[in-house]
Amino acid sequence: MATISEPAAKPFRDPWNAEARWLRWLTLIWLALGLMMLFSASYPVAQRITGDGLYFFKRQLLWAGLGLGCFWALVRIPLRRWFPWAGILCLVGVGLVWATQVPGLGVSRLEASRWLDLKVIPVIQPSELLKPLLVLQGSWVFGRWFHHPLWFRILWVGIFALALLGILAQPNLGTTAICGLTLWAMAWTAGIPAFSLLATAGLGILAAVVSILSKDYQRRRILAFLDPWGNAQGDGYQLVQSLLAIGSGGLWGKGYGLSQQKLFYLPIQYTDFIFSVYAEEFGLAGSLFFLGLLTFYTLLGWRVMGRCRELTIRLVACGCLMFLVGQSLMNIGVVTGILPTTGVPLPLFSHGGSSILAGLITAGLLVRAAREAR
Repeated sequence: MATISEPAAKPFRDPWNAEARWLRWLTLIWLALGLMMLFSASYPVAQRITGDGLYFFKRQLLWAGLGLGCFWALVRIPLRRWFPWAGILCLVGVGLVWATQVPGLGVSRLEASRWLDLKVIPVIQPSELLKPLLVLQGSWVFGRWFHHPLWFRILWVGIFALALLGILAQPNLGTTAICGLTLWAMAWTAGIPAFSLLATAGLGILAAVVSILSKDYQRRRILAFLDPWGNAQGDGYQLVQSLLAIGSGGLWGKGYGLSQQKLFYLPIQYTDFIFSVYAEEFGLAGSLFFLGLLTFYTLLGWRVMGRCRELTIRLVACGCLMFLVGQSLMNIGVVTGILPTTGVPLPLFSHGGSSILAGLITAGLLVRAAREAR
C-alpha cells in the first residue's frame, strides 16, 4: 500500500544578512579593543587617585555590560516599534540636557557643566544619551518630511535647535557640532530642499562663532591649535603631549601597556585623548588597523543605506554611521592636531558610562537597520 510521504521540511532561513553579521562582529571587536586600551591608559592614574588601578576599568565594564544588554535587545526589536516613542524620549533627553544648567543638578568639570546628578542614579552625561534619540526622531521627522503638516515640521526643527543650543550652553562645542552635522546629513539624505539646508548650516556656523567669541577658554583652544608649540607649557601642552605620544610610537609602537606619555604627562589620557596612548603603544600599524576598521564599518553602513527601501530605516543607518564613525574621525582629528581641541570622546574607547552606553545603543540601531534592509 502506497504511503503519502510528508513534504520535505523547508530549510531554516537565518534573518541575519551578511551586512548585519559583519557590523555585529566589528562592533564587538571595536568594543574589546576599546576596553583593552582603557585598561592600559587608565591604570596608572586610577592607581594614583584611588589606590585601585582597576577603578575606571571596572566601572567601564559595568556600563559596557548594560550597553551590550541594550545592544542585543535593539537588534531584535523592529525599528517601527520605536518610532511612536521616539518623540517622547527625545523630549526627555532635551530636558535632561537643559537640566545640567540647574544649580544642584548640573555637575561642573573643567570649566563645563555637561553632567547631571539626579541623586538616585550615577552621574550621567545627557548629551551622549541624546544622540541615539536624535537619530530615531530625526529619521521619523525627515523620513516623512513631505507627509507631515507644516506645524509638525516647524515644531521639531525648533526642538532640534533647542537641543543643540542646550549642548552649546554647557558649553560643548564638539558634541554640538557632531549632533548638528548628523541631523544635517540625515536631512540631506532625506531630500530636504537645498535652501533650507544651506540656511540651517549658516545658522549653525554663526552659533559656533558666537560661542567661540564669548568663551575665553574656547578662544585659547583655537589659538593653541594654530600654534601648540608656541605655548607648549600652557594652552598647547595637551596637544603637544598628544603629538609626542603619537610620534614616539613609530611604526610598530612601544608595546601594549608600555606608553610613557600616560604616566602623568598626557592629561585625560583615558577619555578624550585615549587614541594618543593607543597610537604610542601600537604605532602606525595599529593606527592604520583601527582606521581600516572604521573604513570597513563605513562601507558596510553605506551598503545598508543603499539596500534600504524604506527611507526612515535608511536615515537610521545614516545617523548611526555619523555618530559612530564621524565622531571617531573627529576625535582622531583632535588628538593628531588636525582639528581644534574639543571634548568629544572616542566611541567605545573613552572612559564614560554615558558614552559607551550611547555608543552600543547606536550600534544596535545600525545593526537592526541592516537586518531590515531589503
